[in-house]
Amino acid sequence: MMLGPEGRRLYAYTGGRPFDERRPCVVLLHGAQGDHSVWILQSRWLAHHGHAVLAFDLPGHGRSEAPLRASVEAMADDVAACLQPLGTQRFVLAGHSMGSLIALEVARRLHERTAGVALLGTAFPMRVSEALLAATRDEPARAMAMINVWSHATPLAPFIARPGNPGPGFSIFWENLRLMQRVEAVNGRHVLANDFAACNAYGGGVEAIRSLACPVLFVLGAADAMTPPRAAQALIEAAADKTVVTLAGTGHALMAENPEAVRRALAEFARRVSRDAGAT
Repeated sequence: MMLGPEGRRLYAYTGGRPFDERRPCVVLLHGAQGDHSVWILQSRWLAHHGHAVLAFDLPGHGRSEAPLRASVEAMADDVAACLQPLGTQRFVLAGHSMGSLIALEVARRLHERTAGVALLGTAFPMRVSEALLAATRDEPARAMAMINVWSHATPLAPFIARPGNPGPGFSIFWENLRLMQRVEAVNGRHVLANDFAACNAYGGGVEAIRSLACPVLFVLGAADAMTPPRAAQALIEAAADKTVVTLAGTGHALMAENPEAVRRALAEFARRVSRDAGAT
């Protein structure tokens, strides 16, 4: 479904069920050079087990009409503008990597309507090396290849270990690379450089998380080479009401590498904070 004002509309996948404003709503925000499909395993389960789901394509990504935004804050403005008119009373905001920073900013904008925030594969500051930033600008194919390797627990794991190939014809390693290539083909080669620069420039993480009155869930991959668990410590320490789940043997692409553990953590958190929000 498309949401938002004319010219800034964003596409949101609803998990294979019609969106129902009466249900507790989980909002899913993808990371750099991604789209809503990174949440496919979690979004469908949530939508078929009592939740309304909005898995967004961020501005300038996937099927969204809104143009690419150069900052985390501007992306959050567009997402908040889509959510504001909905009849849903409270939202659970979940974001992965760059999406985790956007989730924090959306929560600031919809403060009273945020029941909880889940940050997956997060870090603050989310610094990007100059060499990688240069590659995203000048050699995006090479940058995507490097990112794809670093996004998984080990370079070989997608080929030799579960869940790298959980079924015939399925490989999370190649799936991740093809997703990045698809975003480039559909939305332009500049998206990767834009997203990584936005992550690198964002400075509001600690201030944003300190402003939250709602619970915060951290889901971190113990083998994450892109945003290692130690890189989330500043946010963890600044959060007043937090739960930290660290997934053993899991890299940065944790929704695909460890889908059941991520699904379970999100479902339990959404159920708890939605129940508590309804009781207040």
